[in-house]
Amino acid sequence: MSVAPNHHPPAAAADPAEPGTLRLSGRWTLRFANEIGEALRASPDGIVRVDARAVERIDTLGVLQLLRHADRRKLDFDHFEFRDDQKSLIAAIEDVHDERPKPERDTGFKAALGRLGHAVVDNGREVAALVAFLGELLVKLLRLFKEPSRFRLTSTVHHMEQVGLDSAPLVALLSFMVGAVIAFLGAMVLRDFGATIFVVELVNAAFLREFGVLLTAILLAGRTASAFTAQIGMMVNREEVDAIRVLGLDPVDLLVIPRVLALLAMLPLLTFIAMIAGLAGGMAVGAFTLDIPAVAYFARMQEMMETRHFVVGMVKAPVFAVLIALIGCLEGLQVAGTAQSLGERTTSSVVQSISMVIVIDALAALWFMEMDY
Repeated sequence: MSVAPNHHPPAAAADPAEPGTLRLSGRWTLRFANEIGEALRASPDGIVRVDARAVERIDTLGVLQLLRHADRRKLDFDHFEFRDDQKSLIAAIEDVHDERPKPERDTGFKAALGRLGHAVVDNGREVAALVAFLGELLVKLLRLFKEPSRFRLTSTVHHMEQVGLDSAPLVALLSFMVGAVIAFLGAMVLRDFGATIFVVELVNAAFLREFGVLLTAILLAGRTASAFTAQIGMMVNREEVDAIRVLGLDPVDLLVIPRVLALLAMLPLLTFIAMIAGLAGGMAVGAFTLDIPAVAYFARMQEMMETRHFVVGMVKAPVFAVLIALIGCLEGLQVAGTAQSLGERTTSSVVQSISMVIVIDALAALWFMEMDY
């Protein structure tokens, strides 16, 4: 192989004065790839330090060869010495070295406490952002009375169709099945006491107070909150939200208020559908399995049904609607412009919505129980 006069091939030799030091020289570049490998394989054992300050030129291949040589010989790469003008390249390649061991996660008590603290701070910021967003929404809803031209009727009706009509079959089917399951479980317990007829009261109270609104809210939290986040998040990624602001329009008026009003209008209606479907599921089980004729079941239901149970269930529906819509829209507006951020925010909106719905429903149940209502 012909070599230009000033292009010295790579060389590696132990220092006679310091046997533990390997001194490198020549050009450690792609052109001399074979020679680099031969020089490193021929280096003696017992090397603890490598002096590469005499290397004329080094490129990515040369650095990778030295890194792999250090791994094979169990050498600490910090004991390699390079010229100052080469250190930036060395550091950059060392950072992306494919065989660099991953740093071990600190599993100590202090590290766990630190992670817990960061999680609490992050959750606190999310709650503060949600409260601030609720305040902004209320202010701009009140502004609609002063400037009704800002109201987007077409968009609101479109979202009402997506949120309400498209969800109604799923809500009705699942509520019917859950009503049947509750009737089965109640009958298993009450049959031993000869009180199977009380299944009617069990299904009525359960669906009117809790299961009707809770099932509907959880379904919409998974279906609608994620859809809101994905839709608005994609608009953020495509810079459409920025374009709305540049045009002098308000993204809250265009994107948030129609969705909130649509969910606020449709979730109580879907809750009512869920209540009727759940009661029908209990009636079906009573008629076909528990030997309670449909006429007798209906008469008992009409006799024992109380308006307060219905009121308790319906009062919670608007609260859940606002909560689900706010979380879905806020998470969408917080998308950072990447596909990963969009996925994380969509997942976060579903988890937050379902968690908040369950927590608020539990607190409301305790409050109504203490109020004896």
